[in-house]
Amino acid sequence: MTQPLWRALDAQPTRNSHAQVVDAIGADIIRGLPPQGSVLPRDEELAGRFGVSRTVLREAIKTLTAKGLLVARSRVGTKVRPRDDWNMFDADVLRWHMEGGTGRAFYADLSEMRLAIEPYAAGLAAERADPGAVAAMRQTVHRMSEAADRRSFAAADIELHRQITKASGNVFMHSVSALIEAALLSSFWISSPAESPVIQSEVSGDHSRIVEAIAARDVPAAEAAMRHVIVVGRDRIFRSILVP
Repeated sequence: MTQPLWRALDAQPTRNSHAQVVDAIGADIIRGLPPQGSVLPRDEELAGRFGVSRTVLREAIKTLTAKGLLVARSRVGTKVRPRDDWNMFDADVLRWHMEGGTGRAFYADLSEMRLAIEPYAAGLAAERADPGAVAAMRQTVHRMSEAADRRSFAAADIELHRQITKASGNVFMHSVSALIEAALLSSFWISSPAESPVIQSEVSGDHSRIVEAIAARDVPAAEAAMRHVIVVGRDRIFRSILVP
């Protein structure tokens, strides 16, 4: 499971200097401080601000550059790239959005991407999943229904969606797991079904219907059940946030 995204749910601090600098600068960029197109302060100033060596700072800048947030320009300095250039599939970039109080537009985009991928993946799983995969999915649904807290519920929910994309047999669908995890964790970050026994039961039942449709080789039912789960999760987020 993607550890940077789990840190958003657990609120665990990063441990080493490199990670701390990456976290601080990356989160600031996502919040618009510094704004897109602006030039970062000189290395000496940033290193002093964070209390790290210039070597650590430069490695952090390289990491953020690889994520699409920064670009180095000769005689200009290191600039913040436009948002369209950011790697929105990167686990840290997704987490910084989640932690930064992102509005509905971000979660709407996540949900639209899921709706474009996961229902079809569920349909493929209905065609291709073997009995062992279905049995594992049923066990995971049971874990969801019995989860005692939001973290254990989130772990089971995410595992089920990973099992479904894996059972689709499509390596590209399975490779977008970080995006799916971000969408699910953002939902739990704002409002977890595990906080209400009634909602937990309803959500577990909705996921069980996906699995049973897969077991029955019912492609339309599997696709419809997955769409329902995504839309319900999206609407739960929208009811919980005020920023448009």
